[in-house]
Amino acid sequence: MRAARLRAPLLMVLWVLLAFEAVGGLVIFFARLAVGATPGEALHVFAGVALTFVYAAYQWTHWARVAPWRARLDFALGLIATLALALTQVSGLWLGWVWWASRTGGTGIAPYPAWLSGAHNVMSMFVLTFVLAHLGAVLQRDARVSERLGG
Repeated sequence: MRAARLRAPLLMVLWVLLAFEAVGGLVIFFARLAVGATPGEALHVFAGVALTFVYAAYQWTHWARVAPWRARLDFALGLIATLALALTQVSGLWLGWVWWASRTGGTGIAPYPAWLSGAHNVMSMFVLTFVLAHLGAVLQRDARVSERLGG
């Protein structure tokens, strides 16, 4: 059952978008520091918008399946991951709006608020950390249950 859920199409799309956003965000971050450019920024913005919708759909179905709240490590890590991703998406959508407005306004130069860009970068690292920690805790919990059941 768990193996089938880990291969569910919505989760696969979510993983691909998360990976694309993580790699793209790191490229943008380091390129901005190294050469003052932001390669792939448009793709990062559009994939971020897609991620927002895919994650909302995934989280809705995920919570409907695992509710109610339980005082366990996997739930705590999942909650932290959810909050981190929500804050990352909100800050990313805000930055995306600044980017879009600068493109449609004719300047092509996005005056990103430094504090917002910094918050987005830091929260992105929280997302990577806690999503993977949540997955690890779930897999570890399932392995313990399987051992107890003799499986």
